[in-house]
Amino acid sequence: MRTKFKAHDEDNKCHEGDKVKIIETRPLSKDKHWKVIDILESSHSGE
Repeated sequence: MRTKFKAHDEDNKCHEGDKVKIIETRPLSKDKHWKVIDILESSHSGE
């Protein structure tokens, strides 16, 4: 399943295409209500 959410990534570890685990949180901006808690699968090669 693929769905796009605007989620807060506090440490800037995520890249486009990564599979992540998110949780709902208090509103962080007008349309950002989610926070990244874990990266399940990385699409970044680590270069």
